[in-house]
Amino acid sequence: MYHSYFGLKEAPFSIAVNPRYLFMSARHRDALAHLLYGVGVGGGFILLTGEVGTGKTTVNRSLLEQIPDNTDIALILNPALNAIELLATVCDELGIDYDSGEQSLKALTDKLHQFLLSNYANGRNTVLLIDEAQHLQFEVLEQIRLLTNLETNTKKLLQIILVGQPELRTLLHKPELRQLAQRITARYQLKPLNLAETDAYIRHRLQVAGLPANQTLFPKKVVKGIHTVSRGVPRIINVLCDRMLLGTYGKNKTIVDRAMLKQAITEVMGEEDDIELHAAKNFWPIIASLVAAMFIASAWWMWPKPSEAPSPVAPAVVAAPEIKEPTIAPAPVTAEPLWINNEQQAINELLTALNLESTKPSIDCNKKDYSSPRCERLTVKTWQELMAYNRPVVLSLITPAKMQAYATLVAMDNQQATVQQGSITSDIPLSRIGEIWTGDFILIWSPPPGYTEPFSEEYSGPMVQWLAQQFAELDGQDSLLAEGSFNSALMQRIKIFQKNNQLLDDGVVGLKTLLKLNERLGNAKALVIDNTAVEG
Repeated sequence: MYHSYFGLKEAPFSIAVNPRYLFMSARHRDALAHLLYGVGVGGGFILLTGEVGTGKTTVNRSLLEQIPDNTDIALILNPALNAIELLATVCDELGIDYDSGEQSLKALTDKLHQFLLSNYANGRNTVLLIDEAQHLQFEVLEQIRLLTNLETNTKKLLQIILVGQPELRTLLHKPELRQLAQRITARYQLKPLNLAETDAYIRHRLQVAGLPANQTLFPKKVVKGIHTVSRGVPRIINVLCDRMLLGTYGKNKTIVDRAMLKQAITEVMGEEDDIELHAAKNFWPIIASLVAAMFIASAWWMWPKPSEAPSPVAPAVVAAPEIKEPTIAPAPVTAEPLWINNEQQAINELLTALNLESTKPSIDCNKKDYSSPRCERLTVKTWQELMAYNRPVVLSLITPAKMQAYATLVAMDNQQATVQQGSITSDIPLSRIGEIWTGDFILIWSPPPGYTEPFSEEYSGPMVQWLAQQFAELDGQDSLLAEGSFNSALMQRIKIFQKNNQLLDDGVVGLKTLLKLNERLGNAKALVIDNTAVEG
């Protein structure tokens, strides 16, 4: 195979489902958040739709891996069933015994109702997930709606997740199904990857397959062409990339070029090799036929059990240069006009950058203060750790003359930092400023009212409801997962949020979790504008 030619351990763009290659884009995380929210709230329907090949299986897999332990789930993979067959399949999935002579709607519904009541009494939840739900017959959809009538005085006993192509949304808009549509508590339309996500997706698969971080196989212009042709559909990206690597190997080249891209388009799409022509056409019919065979390869029975599945691998970020401690003979650094000799002056610059000028007299970074905004003195070892906080900060510096200095950092990327003093800003390479940065910095943030220290599931008080309100806003939902005290739904949502944002998923709500939550809600100025760690 070609993979060893490029220094890879295996072919990175196989169409077979492999959990090691799991890639969760921002929109996939948004979709997962909506599904988890719906499962946490309980009762009614959850709807996930998306075009062929956009990653619905990826989201479903992640849901199954992260669903609470006290949940029993029934998977319907072939919805081309009548109502009796559907109920029988649900009973089979949940391990409900019934006699072959009992296969009537009433008998099967009674058996299911007894099971749901028993599960509820034992503190367990029950979920029914139907894939390819756009193929459900009208009569079957009506029967599914009736299943949500199984309830106690306070809670519906069955949560139903419908997953399908966009035709499912059209089907549910029919007047005859308005009762079902009104019971949908969470819905999400999964869209294809954008250009930046396509680039991250390709790099992610290559790096999982063993490509060194400093090696490039797909130049930017080729990635742009791939995105144009594939419309951001992961399965089509896989097929195109696999064909291009094979062709590049056959020509003894080391980097994919546009000629190889055009050849792959012709071979895969069966069209003329004109990228602009493809951009103007509708490829969904072609995509549907192309991935029909692929779908079999991605059957759900191949999925690993939750205990066996690895954690989703986050898109790779270019490693930032490591911070170097000042040495006796540091490399020459030209004196910068934006270095500030006085710490308080640098903090005032930071407050100005954060539009907090009115708080200047009240902030004292030398005292432990629980007011808002609050000052935090922190230390990291690498630029990448600093970028994870994603807030403008004051950097502590030691100049070549062994003098203490400060810089107000207002923006940065993987190559350079932007520092500010008054109305003047300057872009400085990270490698240059890293020569004199000690790793210490000052961060100013606005904690929620009443927050004093990190808290977790043992805590009960107003912060719980506040946190539930933030997640409800983030997920676009009206109902809260919790109010006065923690429950399993809120704790699970916190851990998912932490995991998707590359934080320690321990359920402890502290500085990093609160900063990231404010960032996702758009309530804070970001340090790194192009941040790939996005979660819904």
